Amino acid sequence: MGGASSFLAMLSIAGFLGCAWFASKASRLAGVSSIVLEITVGVILGPSALGLISSEYAVCEHLKHSECEVPSDFGTRLEKGLPLGKTLGRIANMDYCPYELYHHDVEADHHDVEDHVASVEEHMHSEDGHHRRLSGGGGVTYGSYGECLQKSCEADVSHHCGLTPDVFTLIGHAGVALMIFESGMHFDFEKAKIVGPKACCVAVLGTILPLITGTILTVLYGKPLLPDGVSVGTALAPTSVGIALRLLGEAGVLQQDFGQAIITAAFVDDILSLILFNVLFSLRGDFDVIKVVVFPVVGVIFMGIAMVAAVKFWPYFISDVILPRIPQKGASAKVSSADEALFVIMFALLIAYGTITHFLGTHLWGCFIAGMSFACVKPLHHPHHVWVKQTKRITSWMIRVFFACTVAFSIPVSKLLSIEAFLKGSLMGIGPCILTKVLCAPFMGDAKFVIGWAMVGRAEFAYLIAQMAAAGNMIDEDTFSICIWALLYATIFAPFIFRTVLNRYVARQGFAIAATGGAAAADGEAPEQGGIDEPKLGFVEDHMAHSSHQQPTKQKLDFGAQEAEQPATTYGKVAPAFEDIKLDLESSDTKPGRQPRKGKEQTHLERQGFGFFCCLFYKKVSW
Repeated sequence: MGGASSFLAMLSIAGFLGCAWFASKASRLAGVSSIVLEITVGVILGPSALGLISSEYAVCEHLKHSECEVPSDFGTRLEKGLPLGKTLGRIANMDYCPYELYHHDVEADHHDVEDHVASVEEHMHSEDGHHRRLSGGGGVTYGSYGECLQKSCEADVSHHCGLTPDVFTLIGHAGVALMIFESGMHFDFEKAKIVGPKACCVAVLGTILPLITGTILTVLYGKPLLPDGVSVGTALAPTSVGIALRLLGEAGVLQQDFGQAIITAAFVDDILSLILFNVLFSLRGDFDVIKVVVFPVVGVIFMGIAMVAAVKFWPYFISDVILPRIPQKGASAKVSSADEALFVIMFALLIAYGTITHFLGTHLWGCFIAGMSFACVKPLHHPHHVWVKQTKRITSWMIRVFFACTVAFSIPVSKLLSIEAFLKGSLMGIGPCILTKVLCAPFMGDAKFVIGWAMVGRAEFAYLIAQMAAAGNMIDEDTFSICIWALLYATIFAPFIFRTVLNRYVARQGFAIAATGGAAAADGEAPEQGGIDEPKLGFVEDHMAHSSHQQPTKQKLDFGAQEAEQPATTYGKVAPAFEDIKLDLESSDTKPGRQPRKGKEQTHLERQGFGFFCCLFYKKVSW
């Protein structure tokens, strides 16, 4: 006889996560971004629809025990001194809504309670933008005392939910932080010197244009400039060019100037977006010069110092001072002592930098800077291999949870599926979200549209900004739905259009075969870097398939040995910064002493081909 048990809850969560996993694989087969299907699964199976995941696991604990709705007899309660409720009463006793500012509104309540409640509702949905901000309710003096209490209560609940979120939100945000740290390890300082000036101009335009146009269009939709308009503009600003890197690698043109410009511009765009993100969430509450101006300036200075340390200090300190002093394990150890020490250093620096920038605005800034600190540690990209070997699977699942749970559960389904949200989101998606990125490189000659479409892609960071803005009451449900539709446009269409534009440009320029090194390409065979499975924006566990007739061009690095084997040659015609990213970390088929199998029994290394094309918020990881 069964009694009370958590088995059904475990079964439901397992089923939900299994559906999210199948959505990722179905996206791969369909050749589309997994973001769309993962969000779809979360919306359909989440608490707001079929309810496979119970709301107890998807709602902040503080929200469950808070009641911010203004009671229908609000005016009568004020007149007779009756309790307003546990939560509203607490807010009323704080400094968020000074009673004297709304004295006349309260007197009006004494005459007509129903008219007052109607007035509260009217002001709650007011879109004239003439409010002034107060500390508790996001900084506005509202049209009535009741509205002020309700909005201040919602802001207070949002603050506490930010401190102690529900479990799925916590997992998703942690995954994004790990992803941002990992992406920072691929910043190439040498390439930035070569294509830096023009790439920086592309990044600046690619960040500013969506910010400005998105803000303007939001205001035209009847929303206030602050914080709604700026929040939407900031959410549209980040770029994720993982799909661009994959397609550039397939075409063998990563070494070309426009390919390097895309890579560098993407990283600079991400840095600028992190700064915008920091400033945006400093705007909550009263305008504070310290938070809005001083802290971001200090953060930029800190980033500059950290970048110098990444080039001058950390490579020497880690490779020449710390690691040589670590006692070595035996040759049969799976993970060397040096790699274990390196992983501890990376984790410690991630926490340290994240903590510093948390007090300057956002920990994500510090995560990216911490990752950059290992970009020059030699052998190049070895820190990334060590990190991925330990974290790749858990980070992959965290990012999947971010889209299927953190983002999907926060979407108001009724608002998202409304005709108004779809039409406004379509306009926002085609204009501020896509066209501004397409037109961000007018001075790059014939490659301007190739670079522009490469900058269109969106992934975790853009959705994170939108979700956090909605959770922080900086945008309402209608605006959040519009923003989600806009981001989905870029997520869906960017890969297909960029592929077409890139192929036409490469064919027109005539360097495709030379770039891939290949007569093989001319004969219709796969280029040296290998054919790659269909794209998936974001961090996934998909294989990077390799042509079955092609032999691997490098040896496997064994991180458990005292001295790693070095690559035999290059990995194909790929940008030097990405050469040693391409390897298998855990294949048992290529352990020391074993010979690669021939014919149909390919090794995991051969099946994988050339592993990781990495950029901000994008990863392709082998099983």
